[in-house]
Amino acid sequence: MNKNNMIEAEAISKRYGETQALDRVDLEVAAGTILSVLGPNGAGKTTGVRILTTLTKPDSGRAWVAGHDVVAEAAAVRRKIGVTGQDATLDDALTGRQNLVMVGELSRLRRAEAKRRAVELLGLFELEDAADRIVKGYSGGMRRRLDLAASLVMRPPVLFLDEPTTGLDPTSRRRMWTMIRELVTDGATLWLTTQYLDEADALADRIAVIDHGRLIAQGTPLELKAAIGSQLLEVTLASPHAGAAEAIEALASGSVHITGGGLRLRAPVASEHGLVISALRALDEIGAQVDDIVVHRPSLDDVFATLTGVAPSPDQDEETEGVAA
Repeated sequence: MNKNNMIEAEAISKRYGETQALDRVDLEVAAGTILSVLGPNGAGKTTGVRILTTLTKPDSGRAWVAGHDVVAEAAAVRRKIGVTGQDATLDDALTGRQNLVMVGELSRLRRAEAKRRAVELLGLFELEDAADRIVKGYSGGMRRRLDLAASLVMRPPVLFLDEPTTGLDPTSRRRMWTMIRELVTDGATLWLTTQYLDEADALADRIAVIDHGRLIAQGTPLELKAAIGSQLLEVTLASPHAGAAEAIEALASGSVHITGGGLRLRAPVASEHGLVISALRALDEIGAQVDDIVVHRPSLDDVFATLTGVAPSPDQDEETEGVAA
């Protein structure tokens, strides 16, 4: 394992029955950075988290977290990590303060120390006013913040955040982003799984894209955007047309990607000068009716769609063990 990495996976694979959930995936996360892992539902993201957090053993390959082998030294790994899952793991019948104290005591802190740590975290996550309210009455944003606070009780150097902002309103998401950045500033290393492309773009030092269990791309956000071209031509048709892709390909600098049942065509282009008019003429000549046509710089949404062939959706079903998660 590279001593500069806090997380490293080497050719890890996992199969559930006939489904290959992960297929020889190599990944690494340098200390004090954020890796965001993206992919469609069922791509393998949560299986990766389960292996790295010692909940599932890989069929082959090796992985290390904070210098410890996730299989041979599972107990040592668990002492070095904090995990926030897709659902808050809180006791609704307890107050926010009681939840944090309970986590501390279960982690073998003395009661007085657990109480002190709870006070610190309630302040850090702006929950002092709700500290002694029953968690059942918390808003979604408050619950997510409390769940993240619970994962930090033991000050772990490595955090796994699996969809930490799912279901939050925009204001709560932005607040969570600020807290995540502060954790990294304080020295934490983060593995962030998310369906929100803007979240990955805003937070991640590096991004890994997984599809059908395989790592299909990785790099900084800028590197991934640059890899699909400096400009993108995007056409929306009124109805699918068999010759539209060929017409666009003559103007493109790369392959034409078709989505939306043939209604949307996307292709990299070298220059936007006069391109819209040229594309409209080419499509009109073959009788293709155009609803919309634009040229723009690539976003992570474009990267995701180009690499996986599907549009990102934050509302997809959660992944669970036993399927291609």
